[in-house]
Amino acid sequence: MEGKIYDLEQRTFLFARDCRFLLKKIPKTIQVIEDGKQLIRSSGSVGANYIEANEALSKKDFYYRIKICRKESKESFYWLSLLKVCNPDFERDMELLIGEADELKKIFSSILEKSSL
Repeated sequence: MEGKIYDLEQRTFLFARDCRFLLKKIPKTIQVIEDGKQLIRSSGSVGANYIEANEALSKKDFYYRIKICRKESKESFYWLSLLKVCNPDFERDMELLIGEADELKKIFSSILEKSSL
């Protein structure tokens, strides 16, 4: 990841982009292809749901979308961790993305705490 970005829509976009760039570098095995598909879905869903949250029709809708963002951040963390264990040559790249997934989870948790229903 580049330096810290405070525009969360941009930051979630860069996270999804960087997950895709990482997957392009890793040798294609059945495990990488299957786990990579899951990572692509979850990492992209973080940003897509954040955009939806910003266009929410109600506070309840906003809260629900942010919960999905947090859930997908946690799922991305999981897939990246699994890929890291199985692809040690790419550990450094994955550590950066694992850290970003964890930070995004914390950001969305904080948003949820501040906007409780």
